[in-house]
Amino acid sequence: MMEKIKELRDKTGCGIGDCKSALDESGGDIEKAGEILRKKGMAKAAKRAGREASEGIILAGVNESGTEGYMVEINSETDFVSRNEKFQNFAKKAFTILKEQKSSSAGELLSAPMDGSDVKEQLESFSGVIGEKLAISLAAVLKSENGTVASYLHLEGKIGVLVSLDKPDKKELAVDIAMQIAAANPKYLKPEDVLESEIEKEKEIYRAQLKNEGKPEAMMEKIIEGKLKKYYGETCLIKQEYIKDDKKKVEEILGDVKVLEFIRFSLQ
Repeated sequence: MMEKIKELRDKTGCGIGDCKSALDESGGDIEKAGEILRKKGMAKAAKRAGREASEGIILAGVNESGTEGYMVEINSETDFVSRNEKFQNFAKKAFTILKEQKSSSAGELLSAPMDGSDVKEQLESFSGVIGEKLAISLAAVLKSENGTVASYLHLEGKIGVLVSLDKPDKKELAVDIAMQIAAANPKYLKPEDVLESEIEKEKEIYRAQLKNEGKPEAMMEKIIEGKLKKYYGETCLIKQEYIKDDKKKVEEILGDVKVLEFIRFSLQ
């Protein structure tokens, strides 16, 4: 039980007593317990479920024409190893293979040829030399044949982004949008992409919060509408405040250009 309490406390920032009560109420279900705490207005910490605990490096880049982007995340147990020159060289070599083979997943990259065997075997061999467990956890390829693809690395390879736009020769804009994604970490591209079940869950939480605050029923729907607008502004890329000018939304910066897709890797 104490392990679950600790995990819930790490995710929500709530006290031990509150976490224990929520877990008791949820029958030990951590996700439901988190919802209970949110409904009671107790959860304080940012959502951390997606954060990576491992060390390592992310490498990203695009082809010469700017129509295809590549990204890989290679992990180590410690930051000391990830900064090691041999580890960095291995990562660069694996990234080159990803570009050549256009490996769109970690599995594809691990099975790609490397130095007489494959990437997986070479990684395991290098792991024995280094003395730490190493892993290639993520790999991606992003294309926009008639548009623009940009890559961006932040915090010396702790965060990496690929983004594709629908129009050609938009490198500067694409890089700005990639920086936005790195900094603001959107979950979705636009409100229409948010799952209906997620919207209903948010509404349910808002209603519970408003009832606890004693808000009258007649006002609730309008307040919920405002809260959803704020939610979209946090989670949907085009509705976010632009990091270089918070008086504008990302959709205003884009104008008639559309973001087709984005991919974000993070070691944070």
